[in-house]
This record gives sequence, C-alpha cells and structure tokens, in this order.
Amino acid sequence: MGEANEGHGIMLYDTVWKGARLATMAGDGAGDGAGNGIGALDHGVIAAKDGVIVYAGPSANAPALDAKQVIDCEGRWITPGLIDCHTHLIHGGDRAAEFEMRLDGASYEEIARSGGGIVSTMRATRAASEDDLVATALPRLDALIAEGATTVEVKSGYGLDAATEIRMLRAARRLGTERAVSIATTFLGAHALPPEYAEDADGYIALLCDEVLPQVAALGLADAVDAFCEGIGFSVEQTERMFAAAARHGLPVKLHAEQLSNLHGAALAARHGALSADHLEHLDEAGIAAMAASGTVATLLPGAYYFVRETKLPPVAALRAAGVRIALATDCNPGTSPLTSLLLTMNMGATLFRLTVGECLAGVTRNAARALGLSDRGTLEAGKRCDLAIWDVERPAELIYRMGFNPLHARIWSGQ
Repeated sequence: MGEANEGHGIMLYDTVWKGARLATMAGDGAGDGAGNGIGALDHGVIAAKDGVIVYAGPSANAPALDAKQVIDCEGRWITPGLIDCHTHLIHGGDRAAEFEMRLDGASYEEIARSGGGIVSTMRATRAASEDDLVATALPRLDALIAEGATTVEVKSGYGLDAATEIRMLRAARRLGTERAVSIATTFLGAHALPPEYAEDADGYIALLCDEVLPQVAALGLADAVDAFCEGIGFSVEQTERMFAAAARHGLPVKLHAEQLSNLHGAALAARHGALSADHLEHLDEAGIAAMAASGTVATLLPGAYYFVRETKLPPVAALRAAGVRIALATDCNPGTSPLTSLLLTMNMGATLFRLTVGECLAGVTRNAARALGLSDRGTLEAGKRCDLAIWDVERPAELIYRMGFNPLHARIWSGQ
C-alpha cells in the first residue's frame, strides 16, 4: 500500500472502514412509508477520498482498497451522519420561568399573548452580542455533535429587526467555523411580531420583504426562508408575501405550519415548492395531498409536541399512505423544545408518533437532507459526502429504543 500505486491505475483512498455493518439509507424512500428501508448490509466496507465516499457496499464486491488508513470497525454499525433539519440554536437567555407557568396551567398562546414566548427571547437576543450568541449556542451544538450530528440547520427569528436578525445569522455561520460540522442557515424574520409593530403585521412583513431580506440575501447569510403561519404568527396572505420575496432572491422556502390550528399553510408551502412544512399536528387531507404532489417533506417535531403537552397527533398514517417523506428534528429552542438530542428525538418519534425504526432513521438522515435541499448527504453511497456515525450497537433499533444512552463510537465529518 503506497503512493506509487496511483500511477498503476489503483486509486489510493484516504480511509477505508472495513468490518462494518452498514445502514446505507440508500434509495429515495418515495411511496414506501416515507422511507422504511435502511439498506442493511452485514459485511460492509466504506472507502473515501477527499471527503467523498467512493465505495460503500458489500466487502465481497469491493474494488482493490489501497488506502492511507484502514480502520477495522469490528462489526459496528455505520449510518450516515445525523442531520438536525430544524433548530433555533442561536438565541439569548432561556424560558425556564415560562416552563413553570405552563406547569401551573398556562397555555402556549396565553404565555405568548402576555408578553412571553418568542418576544421574551427577542429581548434577550437583542441584548446579546454576536460573541455571546456563539458562546451560548456552542454547548447546544456540542450536545448534538456528541450524538453523531454532522449537519445542523439553524434559524434566525429572535431578533425581529434587521440588525439582530443579521447578527443571529452571522453567529450561526460562525458555528460552522468553530466546530467540524455543516451549518445550514434559515432566515425566520417572520417568526413573531416585534413590539414596535404590535398593531401592524402587514407593515412588519413589508419591512422584512423590502429591507431585511434583501440585506440578508446580499450578505449571503441564508440558505432558505421560513415563516410561522399561525393565528399567533402570520396569516396565509402575509406568509405568501414572504415566499414571493424569497423567490425574488432565489432562496427556497420552508414553513412552520399547522402546529396550533389549520390555516392551510402546508398547502401554501407545497404550492411554492417548499423544501418542508414543519410541525403539522393539524394538517388535513388537502394539505397532505399537496405535499405529496410537490415533494415537500413533512418535518415532525416530537420534542415540541411532548414539551407543550400537545394532544393532537400529526397524521402520520395519512402521510405514510400518501408517500410523503417524513423527517424528524429536535426543534431545539428555548420555549417549546429545549432538546439537544437526535437520539431522544427518534425515540419520541417512535413512542409518541408510532414511527418505525426505518422511518426514524430516514427522518434524521435521508429525509432530513431532503428537507434542507441537500442532495450530497444523508445516505451511504458513492459520490456522497463522507459524513458517518459509527455506533456500538448490535442492531439499529437500539438507536431508537434507548433513552438517555449514547452509543456513538466515532463521528466522521467530511472524511475526517
């Protein structure tokens, strides 16, 4: 094994992982319950060069695997690196006091209308510097990384003015320079009404569309645009204005939809070719049909469902029957899902929403990548990024079955 072999037609790989069992998650999952198959291989091998998978498959079919480094996985399972496709990781302060209020019987809407909720976090976020925002987010990010996350989406939405929204997005981008992880950023200016626009939602949407989003786009700080389409958020008409503005700047859209009521936001998102519609507890058949037709991913957020003690389940069986791809995410945020564990998210997805093991794993790999518009990751296939999670488990079901236990053996990001 050596450099000279490259001159004789044999590729010299950077790293080969042998003796592995693979959950390749290969295939697009369409029409099979949003991605049941995990593509299990008992005797597998992965070879990578320059941060890209060159071969992933049975060891018996592998080409000559000459490599700078060969790692014996000793029968461990390898999955794609995990992807958290919906987080609010960047924010100031916390909302533990509101948690107490909720335990005493206050509803999410009552807390929001009394000056708490998103606006409470807005005040703390506006008071924080970029350095403060990065420093407080890093422990949350580190918790995700420690469980095998290699890609994490981060939204703005707690600034609600141009300066702070931009500061949040800059802080989010910096997370990707502070840690070996891919960060996808989403502009969520339409998250709540700031106090200065308390009686003028249309005026605030105009500010976002005409002033804030153009600045964000010019600075290259956002990979997508999101909005909160809800009675305590923004109307369908206001959301559509945000989507039109996103299209003018060439940015894809996603949407917080049907969490507390059915405003038909998911159908709106689907009409605009949204990457995903998220939450969806109150989603109806028309919304499901629209999402199925458009390929919009249903991102379910069991942490928020659990934390706010929701009782209306998202229509998982109907989504499954329609072939809508299902992603899972932590929704890590200070008010309704202070969750930094994709492993626990999968357990909640199974126990609360009755997702299968395959659906849970697809939800934090292949379908999560699709929910971010990232076609270069989420499966173990030639040509995909070499983002891997190597697990000390006997079967993939252990990743969903256990609570409060982390069997990660090693995490590989871009081949390293």
